[in-house]
Amino acid sequence: MRALVCKEYGPPESMLIEELDDPVAASNQVLVDVAAAGINFPDVLAIAGKYQVKTPPPFVPGNEAAGVVAAIGDGVSRFSVGDKVILNSKGGAFAEKCIADQNTTMHLPEGLNFEQGAGFTVTYGTSYHALRQSANLQAGETVLVLGAAGGVGITAVELAKSMGARVIAAASSDEKLEFARAAGADECINYSTQPLKETVKEMTAGNGADVVYDPVGGELAEQAFRATAWHGRYLVIGFACGDIPKFALNIALLKEASIVGVWWGTWAAKNPKLQIQNMQELAELVKNGTLSPKVTESYSLDDFTQAFSAITERRARGKVILRIR
Repeated sequence: MRALVCKEYGPPESMLIEELDDPVAASNQVLVDVAAAGINFPDVLAIAGKYQVKTPPPFVPGNEAAGVVAAIGDGVSRFSVGDKVILNSKGGAFAEKCIADQNTTMHLPEGLNFEQGAGFTVTYGTSYHALRQSANLQAGETVLVLGAAGGVGITAVELAKSMGARVIAAASSDEKLEFARAAGADECINYSTQPLKETVKEMTAGNGADVVYDPVGGELAEQAFRATAWHGRYLVIGFACGDIPKFALNIALLKEASIVGVWWGTWAAKNPKLQIQNMQELAELVKNGTLSPKVTESYSLDDFTQAFSAITERRARGKVILRIR
């Protein structure tokens, strides 16, 4: 099979496409002929050796894909050969064949094509878990979403709105904010030109946001945390800007606010039944038209450097996809 291989830690352009032996499905695993795979910011960190869990080179990166089941291992009861599926894997998705545990695989939701499905599990899975389990978001609350036009950000906008929240989208350009507004954002903040904390306070009559969804980190983090309401929940999603923020904990004390880490992949592995339930609920939201996954950039496997550039240059709106077959 053809696969994108990280031979040594470095930038995306240091990777190579090589011919590798096909993987084999073990017990409780499925082998999938991959049609498309989704690129996420953690993939950039993984190939640079900067992700919190390091995979020693050489390895095939990629953690989500869509395709057709080619084989099943012993104990697999939820899938048959020929099923169209989407999957979350522990690496290996940027290849023509990929294996995944049956508990982190689901049938392709009705209404999605392979490219939409390839970008569904990580972004929607992360945001749904973050807002539902981590934040316990309630209808009528206000959610501030940073990086609101990015892969996970835009799903947070969609999902928070579907859960009855008021959504404030924050991004670095008016173009990105228009994208977020089209996805359901009620109000927008361009944090390149507007002070984040003060603008959120103004929009909420001084109360602040009940939930902050932050996949960006860096210097915006403290402003966002200071913009939380009493008993606000600040969700640590990731650090797309590259810098892990540090701020004074007395901010949490003064607001009785919570800082909640969100690591969806590990949570899903530890809570397989809840994870399956979450994904089934998300599939139903797609089926009834509440969610509309957005693929804005799609590249062939041979053009992987351009695909990764959309992520590293932070110009992606919605999901970036690699077409494998």
